[in-house]
Amino acid sequence: TIILTGHVTKEGSIAGPRVLEHMVDTVLYFEGEKDSPLRILRSVKNRFAATDEIGIFEMTGRGLISVEEATGLFLDGKPENVPGSAVSAVLEGSRPLLVEIQALTVKSNYGSPIRMSQGLDRSRLIMLMAAAEKKTGIDLSAMDAYVNVTGGMKIKETSVDLAVLAALLSSVRDEPAAADAVIVGEVGLTGEIRSVARMSESLEEAFRAGWTRFIVPASAQAKLRRFEKNKDVKVYYVSELNEAFDLIFSKEERP
Repeated sequence: TIILTGHVTKEGSIAGPRVLEHMVDTVLYFEGEKDSPLRILRSVKNRFAATDEIGIFEMTGRGLISVEEATGLFLDGKPENVPGSAVSAVLEGSRPLLVEIQALTVKSNYGSPIRMSQGLDRSRLIMLMAAAEKKTGIDLSAMDAYVNVTGGMKIKETSVDLAVLAALLSSVRDEPAAADAVIVGEVGLTGEIRSVARMSESLEEAFRAGWTRFIVPASAQAKLRRFEKNKDVKVYYVSELNEAFDLIFSKEERP
């Protein structure tokens, strides 16, 4: 076995000619934040297997230890009842994971407001904010927006769309979301909430991690009938942004 180590640019791609990627059988990225003990091993090229699986490891005094139960691992240290925070579920390969989305909005001091994201595609963030402003009437044009996926995760799935907007609105209103729930759903340009793939698996894993409240797209209701039979589970179905925000910030749902 021969392991070659290459330099990675600020954009996250291998620097220099692409010959290094072409000549090898597998390209692995070893990711993680310097202030977190968690490390993610991600394959972006693999001649022998799938590239959508990840390995999660914890850096300890004895070296790297594989993490088997990683569902709620990225929620360690999550603050309770604070504005600008929402929890969502994503699939990394075959592994459902819970992630915390944090958002901060402040009055902009520049002609063009800042849109900055960590762990989330910036173009996607801009599009989501535009859809929310159009459909809900919330003015975000004079605010800088910062969004972060905690734990160093980089998310490409659209299942966190609704959670991102919930965290942003929570920051704008400066009040925590009333419903302490896992929020899952893709947001379309017309403000509709769309279902995502393998949602029942993600919700089952979140339920085993101790979560009992879930806000999901109304179009997924037929797929979640069996899941709803679990004791103490409450699933709230929403079909568009205004309906979702009314539920997320409902006074009746505040613990």
